[in-house]
Amino acid sequence: MGNGYFITFEGSECAGKSTHIKLLSKYLLENKINCVVTREPGGTEIGEEIRNIVKHHAGKNPVADETELLLFAASRAQHMREVIIPALQNGSYVICDRFADSTVAYQGYARGLSLDFIRTLNRFATIGRSPDLTIILDLTPEESLARRIERNENDRIEAEGISFHSKVRDAFLKIASEEPRRVKMISSAGSIGSVHSEIVKTVKNATAAIPK
Repeated sequence: MGNGYFITFEGSECAGKSTHIKLLSKYLLENKINCVVTREPGGTEIGEEIRNIVKHHAGKNPVADETELLLFAASRAQHMREVIIPALQNGSYVICDRFADSTVAYQGYARGLSLDFIRTLNRFATIGRSPDLTIILDLTPEESLARRIERNENDRIEAEGISFHSKVRDAFLKIASEEPRRVKMISSAGSIGSVHSEIVKTVKNATAAIPK
């Protein structure tokens, strides 16, 4: 699939993924590395429509957990084929805000759906293409809640209780421990500058494309 490099950002709500993805993409461009920034759910016209449903549906009947899982997978399948794989084939770096690990953490560990089925579904949706590097920005549930209160803006999933978000964080910690070569955990409790420096160091250590 070409010489591109696939980086995903994961982590708790309000951990700063959007901020640090922007900073990393700027850094890569300054180093003459073409990059494509995208997000899940979303990244395509179909994906953005799905994003609106899974994050903001407020109708009489709630989104069932199984429906939520399949919607995320549908968005990912379109995303891979329309955006991610073509970019990698063109030799670009792809930086994605959330990917398959979020499905394992949120719908698997936190919602309690079958992990075996989720992994099979993820392989199907991604055509078996895993990220080359995953950066998990770690934040405690209490810190995440404080940031969400300060921001005063919750979507359907962010509004879940602290017990739910504790399960999500535990899941990310477990994923990081199981795949230490691919997954790197970075605390996002520090300053933006210090966290960005740690991210750049992590990316430099993972790929030869950026001068050390």
